[in-house]
Amino acid sequence: MKIIDTHCDTLLRCFLDKNWKLSDNEGHISIAKMQQGGALAQFFAIYIDRDEFPDMGHYDKFNEMHKIYEREISENSGSIAKAFCEKDIIQNAASGKISSILAIEDGVVIADSMERLDEVFEKGVRLITLTWNYENSIGYPCSNNMQQHMRGLKPFGIEAVEKMNNLGIIVDVSHLSEGGFNDVARYSKKPFIASHSCARKLCDHRRNLTDNQLRTLGEKGGFVGVNFCSAFLREGSEYATIDDIVRHTVYMADKAGIESVGMGSDFDGIENGLEMKDYAGYPLVVNALEKHFSQTDIEKICSKNMMRVIRETM
Repeated sequence: MKIIDTHCDTLLRCFLDKNWKLSDNEGHISIAKMQQGGALAQFFAIYIDRDEFPDMGHYDKFNEMHKIYEREISENSGSIAKAFCEKDIIQNAASGKISSILAIEDGVVIADSMERLDEVFEKGVRLITLTWNYENSIGYPCSNNMQQHMRGLKPFGIEAVEKMNNLGIIVDVSHLSEGGFNDVARYSKKPFIASHSCARKLCDHRRNLTDNQLRTLGEKGGFVGVNFCSAFLREGSEYATIDDIVRHTVYMADKAGIESVGMGSDFDGIENGLEMKDYAGYPLVVNALEKHFSQTDIEKICSKNMMRVIRETM
């Protein structure tokens, strides 16, 4: 079974540790681990950490991490290749290569510039997580304070969503406030996704999605990728079990629809223990899904749902 995983922080690892290479490392994702796990395509996020290297501007950090991305893809070109649309993924797979899709986590890098959106698109970005855990020019993060949690997109954020639709950049609402989520649902003309989120009903974490949000995602033809962070899977947990991953997958498929759920591990961005250990453990998750879904539906969860979103947005 081939996998499309919609979020990882491997590029941040490479940025913080010069010895960290995509070819081989001690983390969750490497070329060999992706091959063993059945990777079809991986979204690699450029996460704009505000605490690391505070003297660097956000766009400077993006450009430094972009150089690392270009280097890692080039050095592993026999096994992985960039993809900018569904056709690229299909062609890469036919050549025996995993597809790499570039993303940005935290629209702070965009500042308040439409021209910056054009620039990152030209650099290969095809998904932007609108916020991280801080306010930016686009909107506000999720919050335990309900008044703050219901704040919507800023005027520039509404314009940015329209621009992303027109360019072919996927709008990602993971980390976004519920008010911002509602605005994306209102203004986006294309399907949008929550690249690495889980179900609030099963685990009451501010980053997780309510039943209403899950239903809205399904109605809009969107997608939610199950996050493997234990704190999002089960309250108080420091270990992510395969059963917990499957439990959220089953629940979100019921609420959003089988066409709108998939995998968004957050590999190399989570520090909890994992029963599946790393990307090579994906077949264990697939096997566990067989107790709840048909092979046709498992294929949708693993790759076909996200391929549809890619086809309709990029």
